[in-house]
Amino acid sequence: KVLTGVDDLQQVKALEMRVDTRENSLGNFGAYLPNLRELKLNNSLLVSVRDLGTTLSHLHVLWMARCGLSDLDGISSCSSLKELYIAYNNISDLSQLTWLDHLKVLDLEGNNIEDINQMQYLGLCCKLSHLTVEGNLICLKPNAESAEEPDYNYRAEVKKLIPHLEYLDEIPASQT
Repeated sequence: KVLTGVDDLQQVKALEMRVDTRENSLGNFGAYLPNLRELKLNNSLLVSVRDLGTTLSHLHVLWMARCGLSDLDGISSCSSLKELYIAYNNISDLSQLTWLDHLKVLDLEGNNIEDINQMQYLGLCCKLSHLTVEGNLICLKPNAESAEEPDYNYRAEVKKLIPHLEYLDEIPASQT
């Protein structure tokens, strides 16, 4: 109530805060905010997405840029997500995102995605239309083991794996 400035937490639709889950668990704080649709946690310290609890199934937009995340275990409990902004973390495995059936916008800029095949998981997110992957190793070469190939075009490879994608790195995906 102190953070939101309102007594009736049912009125809260958006919340921005910085947390350090090494010291405090958030528990299932989402249970107190049944109408929360947007949550901004940029520049927080999150050991795991699981630290957000399992009561954010009604959330539509989640910002977790620069939070020190190394995996997305637990993101499936945010089953209504339409937009997920997780730039500048240490994420390399995208398999958990396949559970997000409503996901339209995903920002993965500046993460640790080293294998182009990780994009196959995003191909299963049938509503995904806007994706940002610049600043990941896959923009330079298909995987960590391969040498840089002059003919390699990450845009064409991503489009093959996610044919329904409309925008890649803020440019129409059809432009390879």
